[in-house]
Amino acid sequence: MRPTSMRRILRQCHLIVGALLATACGLSHAASDYYPYKPIRLIVPFPPGGGVDGAARVVSQRLADALGQPVVIDNRGGSGGIIAAEIAAASMPDGHTLFFGGSASHGITPNLYRKLSYDAVRDFTPVIAIGATPYILVVHPSVAANSVKELIAIARARPGQLNYASAGNGSTLHLTGELFKSMAGINIVHVPYKGAAPALSDLLAGQIQMTFNPAVVILPHVKSGRLRALAVTSPRRATLTPELPTIAEAGVAGFEATGWYGLLGPRGMPTPVTARLNREITTMLADKGFVEKLAPLGIEPMGGTPQQFAAYIRSELAKWGKTVRESGARID
Repeated sequence: MRPTSMRRILRQCHLIVGALLATACGLSHAASDYYPYKPIRLIVPFPPGGGVDGAARVVSQRLADALGQPVVIDNRGGSGGIIAAEIAAASMPDGHTLFFGGSASHGITPNLYRKLSYDAVRDFTPVIAIGATPYILVVHPSVAANSVKELIAIARARPGQLNYASAGNGSTLHLTGELFKSMAGINIVHVPYKGAAPALSDLLAGQIQMTFNPAVVILPHVKSGRLRALAVTSPRRATLTPELPTIAEAGVAGFEATGWYGLLGPRGMPTPVTARLNREITTMLADKGFVEKLAPLGIEPMGGTPQQFAAYIRSELAKWGKTVRESGARID
């Protein structure tokens, strides 16, 4: 081959490589500087009207203002968050489809089902933990316990005679009870209901002795004297009930169980997009007005880096995996 021909080929190779590098830099620049360039779809794994949907709408309104594009809520309820998670995981990872995931989709459900079309760790890009809903441990007034320690003492003296209600097998509140049972070393019986309303009705009637429930659901009955609140399940005392100790404070060291929510994208979302979203949500969580909108929903702000959120998801999967194995809970 002639030297001139070789030089021509090398020059063409250099031009091609240069063009590819410029394209890659351009894409990174575009992701950083021009995102978002169209409306954002926020997939919510619950139907409209509930607490999770309410929190997602508070976030979406502020995020739309910050990003300069509409953030459209897409409610995809059912199957413990599986339907919504599957749709989110299969979406284009350009930051224009986001997922309002949480303790169900990224903590409990992956441990309950033997086969899922998504992997809670592999198939998502964690952005930020937004907030958590503490549960309150309540008992019917017929139970002679005014503290967690007294409740545990009664349960140990009467193994298998106290029962607790939940909205159904495999629900967050079911497994919260199982976690409490395991960590406290007691034998209490789970009574599953087809929904939260009938469970609460039987608790108020005294047919069930105890349950775990979000503050916004249970506090009216505590204030009326129909139920007695003993403690909260969060690692810190809750804003709505600062007088209540945590279960960890009250004698079960290390206990924590909350319904948490966070923002995730599909796997492979560009790092600049993830950083931008994390930055905007971090700013929101530092704003008093934003936090005050979450408070009536019983949500305590969280926050942190994408890496911290990823580590938290892994810890939740491990915790609930152990609880599921010990309780024998299974959906399929």
